[in-house]
Amino acid sequence: MLFDDTYRTIAQPAEGIFRDRGSKFLGFAFPVKSTEEIAAHLEQLRKDHHSARHHCYAWRLGADHAAWRVNDDGEPSGTAGKPIYGQIQSSDLTNVVIIVVRYFGGTLLGVGGLINAYRAATHEAIANARIIEKHITEIYRVEFPYDAMNTVMKILKDKDLPQTNQDFQLECKLDYSVRKSEADAVKEQLEKVSGVKLVWLRTE
Repeated sequence: MLFDDTYRTIAQPAEGIFRDRGSKFLGFAFPVKSTEEIAAHLEQLRKDHHSARHHCYAWRLGADHAAWRVNDDGEPSGTAGKPIYGQIQSSDLTNVVIIVVRYFGGTLLGVGGLINAYRAATHEAIANARIIEKHITEIYRVEFPYDAMNTVMKILKDKDLPQTNQDFQLECKLDYSVRKSEADAVKEQLEKVSGVKLVWLRTE
């Protein structure tokens, strides 16, 4: 069965800026894979811009877009995190966090002004980013007897699958990564080999 096993993200950090009536909105976009990475970027920006009034953000994780969050960081509800997230959705991105740092310029912008400003700063950051398409990858551990090594290695080599954590003893094991759309076919081949045991580890 054919299905879409790709997703869009950004290749490296990018920045954007928007100004309105003295207030300055700095947009920072980062590629991320975990909430720990998101927290680290947020902490660093709070240190780098400790005199800024707000550090608002939105993020989305996972090839299935299942995990996401928005935060207004003291701005009126719905005026910061949601507009940032809306731009992430519009660009169909995932595994990304966008943080907008606001330096207050002394003039209140109102709800509409804030929504526009956070959206514009985010738009600029995304516009300055290099958007890439990635494949959803499944990581498996294969365990096999030593005398099955040639057969197992040929299957992996024929598919040109990256391998890590190789351990070739009397009982051998290694981890391999495979594009999700090809995972079942490879699994079927390996399971035909006598003594092979497969363990799914994670999706990336």
